[in-house]
Amino acid sequence: MRSGNEPVTARSPLRLRFWLSLWGFVWAAAGTAAFSLVGRPGWAAACGVVAVLALVDLAVVLHHIHQGPHYQPGPEIPPYEPPHEPPHRR
Repeated sequence: MRSGNEPVTARSPLRLRFWLSLWGFVWAAAGTAAFSLVGRPGWAAACGVVAVLALVDLAVVLHHIHQGPHYQPGPEIPPYEPPHEPPHRR
């Protein structure tokens, strides 16, 4: 929900999420390989699942980055009125 007081210089967290997903994929893939080599199939499968999840997250993040800012409300969209909550009762 937009309140109208968002910072003008706010940055999207997608690039950070991209690098964290890439870091997680690298470590999960390395863990999969290492556990496979030492004969721990359960841990290798767990690391493989994490690697697949990191790849899916990378794909989603890249899709959102390539979409650009068109899905963000622009300055021509008026801010929404914040919801008014009832006063708390004691």
